[in-house]
Amino acid sequence: MDTVAVLLEAPQRLTLSRLELVPPGDEDVVVHVEWSGISTGTERLLWSGTMPPFPGMGYPLVPGYESVGRIVAAGPRAGREVGERVFVPGAKCFGAVRGLFGGAASRLVLPGARTVRMDERLGADGVLLALAATAQHAIAPPSGVAQMPPDLVVGHGVLGRLLARLVIAAGAPAPVVWEKNPARFDGARGYQVLDPDADARRDYRCICDVSGDSGILDTLVQRLAPGGEIVLAGFYHAPLSFTFPPAFMREARLRIAAEFKEPDLDTVRGHLARGRLSLAGLVTHRCDASAAEEAYRTAFSDPACLKMVLDWSNMQ
Repeated sequence: MDTVAVLLEAPQRLTLSRLELVPPGDEDVVVHVEWSGISTGTERLLWSGTMPPFPGMGYPLVPGYESVGRIVAAGPRAGREVGERVFVPGAKCFGAVRGLFGGAASRLVLPGARTVRMDERLGADGVLLALAATAQHAIAPPSGVAQMPPDLVVGHGVLGRLLARLVIAAGAPAPVVWEKNPARFDGARGYQVLDPDADARRDYRCICDVSGDSGILDTLVQRLAPGGEIVLAGFYHAPLSFTFPPAFMREARLRIAAEFKEPDLDTVRGHLARGRLSLAGLVTHRCDASAAEEAYRTAFSDPACLKMVLDWSNMQ
């Protein structure tokens, strides 16, 4: 069995390639992928060659961790049924070719336990489940730490919008969202978007940064209330540093939010089921998977593109 996959042969060398798949086992499912999203964070770093050392890193690789598809075969211990639509957070089924994260392909083999059953009504918007769970992980406090929802989100891309929507879905006051690019001011749902230079406030209790700007810490510290917290929820390819005295004066706290956990995904699915959270309006571009190279360049270069989705329906 084989698949057509997006293959990053080397930085900025992207092709569609037919790859052999590992045979499925008793706990595995075979998924025909319908849609896959393009991440403008980690996938941009993989594409540009600027990804810092990371487990499993190396070329050639199949990227992608935002796929939605149908199960077409299921092993006797897979825990899934043929015909179910599922979210796939990536796969490692390409033999000698690395799967980092291995979701951008027409057909995938992976353990059924790694798939997530999806509400049929989500359709292509379902590719956003991992990003929404990542946003939820950023606003959920670690065990034993008091809840402090962000009152400032930095960056009005798709992750920043999900963060703001999730804060509101949780019943907390709507955050302010900073954005410097006028092309991304629109699309707010119940919260305010400001250019940082137009915001005089300097008493934010919790600032969540999803800008990916490694030089932003000094700016954020200056906007904190005493005892405030900065949550780094983006991915940074350059070292981060900050001037100590202002952070010392505020007794600032710094927290890093990494990969989402199952409880984060459960919270997102609960909000969706109850109608508290919507994923609508975040997928702005769709492209046939046959034009993957063009789609990736658009996703990484066009500020109007919040989320690009590849359509694999013609590749099965």
